[in-house]
Amino acid sequence: MSDGKPTVATGTLLVTINDTTAQKLQYGDELLIPAKYNAVDPPFNPAEFNYKQYLANQNIYQQTYLYPGQYRVIAHGKGNPLIAYALKLRRHLVEKLKVNIHDTSAVNVASTLILGYKVDLSSDLLQAYSKTGTIHILSVSGGHVAVIYLLLNILLGFIGRYKHGKLIKAILTISLIWYYALLTGLSPAVCRAAVMISLIIIGKTYSRYINTLNILAVSAFFLLLYNPFYISDVGFQLSYLSVAGMIILQPMVYGLLGFKNRWADKLWAACSVSIAAQVITFPLAAFYFHQFPVYFLISNLFIILPAELILFTGIFYLALPQIVFVSASLGWILEKSILIMNKVLLVIEQAPFASINKIWFNTAEYILAYAIIICMAYYFFNRKMLLLRLALVLLFVLAISSSFKKFKSISSNSIVFLNLRKHSGIVFKQGDKAIILSDLACTDKNYRYSIQPYLDSSKVTDTSVYTLAQNIVSPYLLKHGNIIRFNHVKVLIFNKPLQNVRLPDKLKVDYIYLTDNPHATITGLTNNYQFKTLIIGGNNNDQLITDWEKQAADSRAKYYCLKRNISYISLSN
Repeated sequence: MSDGKPTVATGTLLVTINDTTAQKLQYGDELLIPAKYNAVDPPFNPAEFNYKQYLANQNIYQQTYLYPGQYRVIAHGKGNPLIAYALKLRRHLVEKLKVNIHDTSAVNVASTLILGYKVDLSSDLLQAYSKTGTIHILSVSGGHVAVIYLLLNILLGFIGRYKHGKLIKAILTISLIWYYALLTGLSPAVCRAAVMISLIIIGKTYSRYINTLNILAVSAFFLLLYNPFYISDVGFQLSYLSVAGMIILQPMVYGLLGFKNRWADKLWAACSVSIAAQVITFPLAAFYFHQFPVYFLISNLFIILPAELILFTGIFYLALPQIVFVSASLGWILEKSILIMNKVLLVIEQAPFASINKIWFNTAEYILAYAIIICMAYYFFNRKMLLLRLALVLLFVLAISSSFKKFKSISSNSIVFLNLRKHSGIVFKQGDKAIILSDLACTDKNYRYSIQPYLDSSKVTDTSVYTLAQNIVSPYLLKHGNIIRFNHVKVLIFNKPLQNVRLPDKLKVDYIYLTDNPHATITGLTNNYQFKTLIIGGNNNDQLITDWEKQAADSRAKYYCLKRNISYISLSN
């Protein structure tokens, strides 16, 4: 509003609605909401996922939270009609899957794998796909589009026999591929595959020479022309890298071994594709996801046939009308294939040394890793010893960097007062061991999001989680009541049980941690305690925090408020 009159504003806003009736909202609905929004919070804790940067890469910088009664639907059908139709059709197809597939996990995997419909897969299942290096199968990408292309090529093959048949077939195939891409949400990976296959079809229709790398580059150019923010999308980066790896590295890997047996040769060809894609994406995947699937070759070879069977069966099931016996049979095949695939992947995921975790590359290290891969690839191409020597030197530098980081981490001790918003949390790190005081269990999603990344990045291998009320006796930390001694540092946890306590003499501590909304004044604290720094927990209410900050400033007491601020880290050695 400006001078009492509405004004037009444009931009992208992240809106979170805490209201069960919001589930009825549809694409294209127009909402009237309060003009009150905040900047997206940065990561508050060490090594925490940078959600602010993630949204910024999608041109989103502001967010707002709405509750029942804070918004009003003022119009319907204001979105793109084509996208609205595709989303409506996809919802219908998901409901169709549920008719003959009774297992919830199977329905979720089928919806994700075939239609790109993102649903809440169980954390155990997602972890199994991630740790076995097959998470890509749950993201509709080039492999899915390639299967659609092969299916259309077979079904529309008869058209090529007629006059202008090749052109008609090409138009129909490209149209249906892009229709499928629209149906699955037009992700960067799907768009890349659709653009590439469209260009290949056009080239074949007019009998032109096809250079796959040129087509890959052209597809990237057009997608970035359409949306430059794709360049920062992880899916876009990994998708193009994996395809480039398969084009450039696969022939080199395949040439390392030769088999006279036809089936052994086919098996090695499939292995070479998986190895090439894994090698070229490893540095970037390790940089983003911090793990490497050891059994990727076994799991990817296993998943090829079930995934293709699921995709083919699912497409026929969704394309055909509901015919009692046929639909039930196809649904049964779909459900059993998915359940068997899930079970096998869970077994592989639980095998010893299934994945290497806690890989924390910095930018320089993953660039070094790519330099090593490029040198080795050129070495296998022209056999120049200089490239091999250079690769070994770079590998040595990478090893030194990784070893130095690990040595620095395990030889340091620290106290981290975490900003967990409505929760409390302190990490006492002693080398590769840590004691965590928090009201969050280690299985809680907030713990995994805000605390676990710091522990992993710090090479902590031995952790113990306690509540703030528990007493602790360990070689490097003693806690009795509200007093904690960590090496030579003393911390007092000041909460409600201490708010009316009066001490005859001042207790000397290094830090006072205010938590759980105790009714206290800074004057009262200074009368009872001699402290260096006051830490105001982010889980206290806003009014108390405001009062404490004003009192601390007036009394010139050193303090740090965690609310809407990054964690406070203190080195104790």
